[in-house]
Amino acid sequence: MFGPVTRALIDEARIVAGYSVLDVAGGSGEPSLTIAEAVGPTGSVTCTDAIAEMVTAAKTEAQRRGLTNVAFRQCAADALPFDSQSFDAVVCRLGAMFFPDPLAALREMLRVTKNDGAMSLAVWDKSELNPFSYVITKVVEQHFEVKPADPPADPPADPNLPGAFRFAEPGVLARILKRAGAVDVKERVLEFDIAAPISPKQFWEMRSETSGTLREKLATLPPPQTDLIAQEVQEAVREFFPDDKMRFPAQMIIVTGTT
Repeated sequence: MFGPVTRALIDEARIVAGYSVLDVAGGSGEPSLTIAEAVGPTGSVTCTDAIAEMVTAAKTEAQRRGLTNVAFRQCAADALPFDSQSFDAVVCRLGAMFFPDPLAALREMLRVTKNDGAMSLAVWDKSELNPFSYVITKVVEQHFEVKPADPPADPPADPNLPGAFRFAEPGVLARILKRAGAVDVKERVLEFDIAAPISPKQFWEMRSETSGTLREKLATLPPPQTDLIAQEVQEAVREFFPDDKMRFPAQMIIVTGTT
């Protein structure tokens, strides 16, 4: 679904055959596995994630594909267990928004990048530009509206706290990358379609299983209400499923710098 984002990271980080690449917060294996194919047998990719289960899933998928130029490590972005200047390029796809300390993480990622190497990060642009996210959010929020008899709502969440749209404002992540020590920092908007041959029902099942925040909210509701939310989401997203296949317009920000 996010193949266009991976291709953008490969282009921006100038990744070519023979490169050694670090993928930070690689989750269940992407973009690591696609990059492993791009760098070929003379190159290598190290896939990292802070969650052990994600690293295990990525390793299993690499074995299924027969990839032998990928290594795996469980570690946090701000404590990378690698020597300085170990990698030709470093990438992070949809992970930087969740770093507890983005500045420390970016400094650490730059530390392990070779001189004149590039680091490229992809983050979500504004929520209202991404129906892949906001359609579900709007439906679910209707089931958690504060009633007049309820106590006052908590103050708005700190926008600097980890969250999917933490770096959606132009320039925010780029400024942090500059503070971390990168040079020639640039950012660009990437517009693409999140597409896959799945139905609205399969979309809901995927999102409700993979989103930790959504899982936590649904767990507080009785089954009849979660069933109702599932039906409402599937109806709300139907316009993005021509011929019963998913196609959401999407927009992300790609931020790149060099050491």
